[in-house]
Amino acid sequence: MSDFTASSPESTIPEDTSATEISSSDITSQAIPMAEIIHHNGRKDNSAMARKVEADRRILELLSQTFPDISAASTEVINLEAILNLPKGTEHFVADLHGEHEAFRHILKNASGNIKRKVTDLFGNTMLDSEIRQLCALIYYPEEKLQSLRSSRRDDLDDFYTVTLHKLINVCRTVSSKYTRSKVRKALPREYAYIIEELLHEAGGEYDKQAYFNRIIETIISTGQAESFIISLCNVIQRLSIDQLHILGDVYDRGPGAHIIMDTLANYRDWDIQWGNHDILWMGAAAGNDACIANVLRVSLRYGNLTTLEDGYGINLLPLATFAMETYDDKGCKGFQTRITDENNVHSDKTLRLLAKMHKAIAIIQFKLEGALIESHPEWGMDNRRMLHLIDYDKGTINIGGKIYQLNDTDFPTIDPASPYTLTAEEQHLIHKLHHSFTVSTGLKRHIDSLFSHGCMYGIYNGNLLFHASMPLNEDGSLREVEVYGKKYKGRRLFSEIGMLLRSVYNDDTPRSTRDYARDYYWYLWCGPDSPLYDKDRMTTFERYFIDDREAWKEEKGWYYKLRDREDVCDMILNEFGVEGSDRHIINGHVPVRTGKGESPIRANGKLMVIDGGFAKAYHKTTGIAGYTLIYHSSNFELVEHEPFTSVEEAVSNGTDIVRSTKMVEQTTRRKCVRDTDKGRVLEAQINELSELLYAFRHGMIKETQRR
Repeated sequence: MSDFTASSPESTIPEDTSATEISSSDITSQAIPMAEIIHHNGRKDNSAMARKVEADRRILELLSQTFPDISAASTEVINLEAILNLPKGTEHFVADLHGEHEAFRHILKNASGNIKRKVTDLFGNTMLDSEIRQLCALIYYPEEKLQSLRSSRRDDLDDFYTVTLHKLINVCRTVSSKYTRSKVRKALPREYAYIIEELLHEAGGEYDKQAYFNRIIETIISTGQAESFIISLCNVIQRLSIDQLHILGDVYDRGPGAHIIMDTLANYRDWDIQWGNHDILWMGAAAGNDACIANVLRVSLRYGNLTTLEDGYGINLLPLATFAMETYDDKGCKGFQTRITDENNVHSDKTLRLLAKMHKAIAIIQFKLEGALIESHPEWGMDNRRMLHLIDYDKGTINIGGKIYQLNDTDFPTIDPASPYTLTAEEQHLIHKLHHSFTVSTGLKRHIDSLFSHGCMYGIYNGNLLFHASMPLNEDGSLREVEVYGKKYKGRRLFSEIGMLLRSVYNDDTPRSTRDYARDYYWYLWCGPDSPLYDKDRMTTFERYFIDDREAWKEEKGWYYKLRDREDVCDMILNEFGVEGSDRHIINGHVPVRTGKGESPIRANGKLMVIDGGFAKAYHKTTGIAGYTLIYHSSNFELVEHEPFTSVEEAVSNGTDIVRSTKMVEQTTRRKCVRDTDKGRVLEAQINELSELLYAFRHGMIKETQRR
């Protein structure tokens, strides 16, 4: 089974179908195609149908346990046919969240501006803009907003509750209109499910129902349930405003809340992720790759972000701090000052000096570990990234590719020039402790398990091919073969093989040698020249720390980044992955789009969309914005640009939002229905199976049974 098939949500039960579909979701027989059963005059060939029923008998008998008679099977066909004609659900695509949990949670709460658009459509003629902002703020942050209103509107709270409940019911009815009652019911809180369903499906404007409708509202208020009910309604609106969330990698690093993002996703209904290079780094650390562990710590210290490590996963950094204080002095750590990008991340001078020492200590350990790893894998062709043996420790210079560079720092108390990649006894002891801390962290394991269960190297959803960074290519635009564990692969097969290899670390039935290689390979994916998650000739980490000459910092991008503006190249890649349709696309993240310098996220005449808009504060100056959301409605693609998120308090008190602008990317030729989606194809397959079952019932080939 391929990596994609094993992990992609495309192979799961669509949420807008009934619970009984579990029995038939994945039983699509290929024995005799249904088309061969239909004569040219449109009538069924009974003999062909009978042969197909016999060929599928075992499957149909299993199906009959869920649909035991003609009535049950017919009802389900009617249900599925109706679902096929509903509008397609709204998909949201985001990339490179990099730990910015507050901004991420806000775009989930406001559906990237989609909720405000619906509220404006409903009430734009009857409410002021300021009132619309306040209603939206209530929908996004109901607990916080109600707490604020409770103190400012003590005298007319009941009136406020009455008016607000009517408005929220209208909004909820609008966002739920494209779904079946079954799917909406699943999104409702258990304690209020019956009441909300009654309010959604009983129009208050009808004379015969007006008193009934109003009395429900009055009773909610009189029993003291108004605030709890409002909170539940707001959460339902949020939940139904996004049908499917696609994350194109890099939840981790830079920002302080990657663990909070993962906790948020754990409680989210429909999401998938295509792994990014920063995700892979943390996945490798959790798997026990010491080079990945060192990189995770170095990047975290570089951005002053220890919250995810300590608060999120309980990683004990005291041994590193102790070692760093005993080994390094302030003078030799000037190039390792923490980059503070969050104004709330305030450290004392003493703490900053300690972080710099820890930063340098783990960086030197990283270079040693990486050098040893590269030496053990000559097939990776990364010997040019082993730097420590190129240093002239007496002169304080380094020879890289025949060019001599002066080092800006020559304080290397733990490096033996005769054996520069050997860890000291103290470094070995430290790495042993850090290794243990990462591999026993239950919080980290839970989140990595979630990345595996919801993620893969790529995904295909409704004509869109999703992967984080790159497709290895040759100069002529052809697919590049990449060696993985002694064999060469390219294109879709390459991505699938990598995905299965990464999973093998946790499979006890996989040979130990394979698991060991897979554990090492996590680090290669982080920075290897042919890695689909990186695809540059080198990662110049050492040079950026120790050499002032920026010429040494250059990293040459792979051919994908140079050729992806060509439609023919994009079409070739889409063909390779079997993506069909006239409006198919590739969607990537990874490389920040410099919007402020005129770069566009739309490339190759609309065939490719790069949606890394810089959620991380460290990238705001580079991109000129604070992230993108790509939204795929039933009738169009929209690209939403975000402004920096200030705070929840600001959003609650002033109704401020982070949607900077929205622009149409592509208008579909007609409004898409469920029938036009991947879920629709699954449903049509189920209808074919149920049609076979009905034929078998009616012709006595399978007996009907009574429901128990």
